[in-house]
Amino acid sequence: MRDDFSNLKKTQERPVDSTPRPITRPGWDEYFMSIANVVASRSTCIRRQVGSVVVRDKRILCSGYNGAPAGLKHCLEIGCLREQKGVPSGQRHELCRGLHAEQNAIIQAAVHGTAIKGSIYYVTHQPCILCAKILINAGIKKVIFQGEYPDPMALALFAEAGVDLVHYVPK
Repeated sequence: MRDDFSNLKKTQERPVDSTPRPITRPGWDEYFMSIANVVASRSTCIRRQVGSVVVRDKRILCSGYNGAPAGLKHCLEIGCLREQKGVPSGQRHELCRGLHAEQNAIIQAAVHGTAIKGSIYYVTHQPCILCAKILINAGIKKVIFQGEYPDPMALALFAEAGVDLVHYVPK
């Protein structure tokens, strides 16, 4: 059977511009952090949109964003319990129906049988103390974060565990 392409529009051929142009490629940290920021756009948290990617050997293993457990109503639909109760940022994490981006990424790795020990973790905000403990136990060797978060205890735990912590500042 022969394809008939006679109904396709034809374009005028243009000469190829052979002028060399400098190629601007993002560095690896910029590349993975930009992906973490796109992942954050899926967040359903009213207060703070966080996204993350777990990377090993320059390959993405899994990603996560903050929001309610799968199949449950999101805060965008029913409101924020923390706002309703006046809970300040960085306190009483249990008073939230959402999971943190870090937690969701590690859960996705577990669900799909993806080993993440020794990986680099890119996240749009500094992890809290709960997520720091989880990342340490998951064997994450380096955390690269963009936005700050008021949790000095998390910083102390990362230091004690020997996890490299890098504050990424976009160009």
